[in-house]
Parts: sequence; C-alpha cells; structure tokens
Amino acid sequence: MSLRPPEKIRKLQTTLHAKAKENPDYRFYSLYDKLYRSDVLIYAYKRCRLNGGAAGVDRVSFKQIESAGVERWLEELAEDLRGKTYRPEAVRRVNLPKPNGKMRPLGIPVIRDRVVQMAAVVVLEPIFEADLQDEQYAYRNGKSAHDAVRAIHRGINQGHREVVDADLSGYFDTIPHAELVRCLARRISDGQLLKLLKSWMKQPVEETDQRGRKKRSNPAKRTGRGTPQGAPISPLLSSLYMRRFILGWKQLGYEHRYGGQIVNYADDLVILCLGKSEEAYETMVRLMERLRLRVNEEKTSVRKVPEESFDFLGYTFGRCYSPKTGRAYLGARPSQKSITRINRRIREHTARRTLLKSQEEVVSSMNRLMRGWGNYFCLGPVSKAYRVVDSHARYGLRQWLRTKHKVQGAGTKKYPDEYLYGELGLIRLELTTRNLPWA
Repeated sequence: MSLRPPEKIRKLQTTLHAKAKENPDYRFYSLYDKLYRSDVLIYAYKRCRLNGGAAGVDRVSFKQIESAGVERWLEELAEDLRGKTYRPEAVRRVNLPKPNGKMRPLGIPVIRDRVVQMAAVVVLEPIFEADLQDEQYAYRNGKSAHDAVRAIHRGINQGHREVVDADLSGYFDTIPHAELVRCLARRISDGQLLKLLKSWMKQPVEETDQRGRKKRSNPAKRTGRGTPQGAPISPLLSSLYMRRFILGWKQLGYEHRYGGQIVNYADDLVILCLGKSEEAYETMVRLMERLRLRVNEEKTSVRKVPEESFDFLGYTFGRCYSPKTGRAYLGARPSQKSITRINRRIREHTARRTLLKSQEEVVSSMNRLMRGWGNYFCLGPVSKAYRVVDSHARYGLRQWLRTKHKVQGAGTKKYPDEYLYGELGLIRLELTTRNLPWA
C-alpha cells in the first residue's frame, strides 16, 4: 500500500525529476533545506508509520510519539535539522532465520532516523530516478517484480536462452562507501546533505546477546563498506550503485557482444545471452571486481534453456507444459522453493502454539497469508502449485481443528472440505485462476 504525496510535494518532485532528466550532468546544490520543510517531514512520518516496524535502540515507538504529540515531535526534529545538530543514533540489529537455516541480519533504526531518511528519499528519489536504467525493477514507481518476471519471459522467448544466473556475496553489506559517495556527488553538490548521507552509511549497530547484554560495534565505519539494511535510504543507495554495473555493461559493448540483456531486482541479477554465456559470466565477474563487489561463484551458474531451468524472484523459468494440450513452451511458474516456503508458513499458522486462538482468527491469518502469496504468484501455469498449497492448507487446518477439539481420526468426516471452505471461509486458491493474467 502506497501513500500518495500531497500536491506541493508532488510539484517539488516533478520539478526535480524534470531538471535531472533534462540535464544529465546537472548537480543540485540546494537540497538539505527541503528535508526540514514541515510538509516533507509530515509526509515522511506518515510513510514510515504506514510501513510500521519496531522501535530502535531508544525504544521509542510510534504509539509513544503519537501519545506525546506528533506535531511537536516533528517540530523538534525540524529544528535539529535546521540548526544542523541532528545526529543519527545506533541501529538495533536483530537476526532473522532464513529458510536455509542461516540467519539474516536486519537493522532497525530509531524512528527519528527513519523519518529523516524517508524525507531524504522523498527529495532524492525523483533526481536519481532519471538516472536509473530500464533494466532495474526494484523500489521504483511504475516497475515491479512482476515486470522483471515478464522481461525474462519475453527475453527467453526472443531467443536469449543462455542465462547467467548471478548471485552477489552480501551485496548490501559490501557496497564501498567511497565509490557510492562519488555516485551521489555526481548529482549532489550540497555538502550538508552529502555529510548526512555519509553519516547514515557509518552508523554503529547494537546487538543483544543471549544473556541480554548489549554490545555496540561499527563494522561499516571500520571497513568503509555497506548500506544501512532495513533503513528507508538503503534501497535508493543500493539501486544507485548497481546502476554502475549495468551502465558499464552497456557502455563497454558487452550487451551487443553477447546479446546480453540484464534484468536486475535489488541484489538479484540475470543476464540473458544469445550466446557466449561462459564468456559473459567471466566478464561479469571482472566488472564486479572493478566495482569492489564479489560474485558468489558457488551460487552463480550458467543455464541453457530449455534443457535447463533457473529460478529468479521465486519463479522457475524453463520448459512448461499446457495442462489442456500437453504442448511444451517456455514460461515461468512458481518455484518449488516458493511452494515449500508457503507450506512451511501455513504449518506455523496451524501449529500447536496457536491452539488458544479462535478458529476464526486462524482462518483469517491463513487467508491473508495465502491471498498475498497468490497475488504475487499469479503469472504462468499456477494451477498445479495452487492445488498443492490448497491441499496443504486443508490438511493443516483440519489437523488444527482435530487437535483443538480432541476429535479422533483424520477429521475428514467431522470437518469435510465443504465445512472448511463454506462455514469457515478458507480461501481456495485454485478457484482464483480464472481471473489471472497468464494462468
């Protein structure tokens, strides 16, 4: 869900974008003062509030800010920015489990920092949007992950069937600050704003160990690398640096040499080639090294479609079969990993620890989960995947009901499909395929 900017902010963004588009070499010299405009800060706060999120190291929540008064809180923040006394605080780091069993670190800035960063995004995004490449699909108005999936589908059907499926090692954590600042300074000559952006790159992190002890460190300052993950400014910074690779790939003639079409979404990247994919792979590695980025060679591969398939953004690209005619064609379908992941989450929603919830609560949470998954995985032949997920949801809910109400046996007589879908209102993904674009 997005929040439409007020008319004055929209005019500001339109003016900035038009100036950047008109003159690719223009450097903006007066931007910092836009950050503490009251309308910009109010809009930035609303966007952060809509995104939600936990409190940072200061433990100040949105609820506490609103109890004390948002208007006064924003006025104090504006005064700190105007007087140049604003300083970012440490980022609270938590580790979230990944499907492969490893942990993914997530940074949680304090709300005060989030709002100022969002204000910077409001001002800077229209400027750098003029520079981002067509091949970049993440975090941009008018582009989406579905557009990236369609671009790959279109490419492999136009003959670009040798694919470099690239994986970068810790992209967000390894973006070099010096080079990133040069990317920013190419458009920004406002020294105060550049100073602020640099301070966000070097924020310390605070972690809590198993004994509850807090520990602070500053790996970004020590190594001179990384963008603040979990922070509003991070997507813009990461997209801006990835632009260097895409621009270099095209300007150095590799797009023409290999027929190498790039599709990029955040740190995910594929290169669709007409041929010479192994050579394209080696070239990509060398370019990334020049940008001081590292390719994960264990996870990066060259695939030749249709003999082989590859996964990107949760979809598997390769040979598909028409359920009506059995005819083979090149397309995209939900990957097995994506199906396994949604089934695992369904199990979490119907686990024993949820038995104290009402059946209405459980069904409602399952429906939100499955509807969101179905809204994303709606391209290509999805019916088979939907049937698998529906089956898993039926089984999980039936087991939950049987355990909660101490029903013996499998529970199919007590809780038939008609009861699950009728009286309880469980969503049935399979019945939604008639309205899907490629299903």
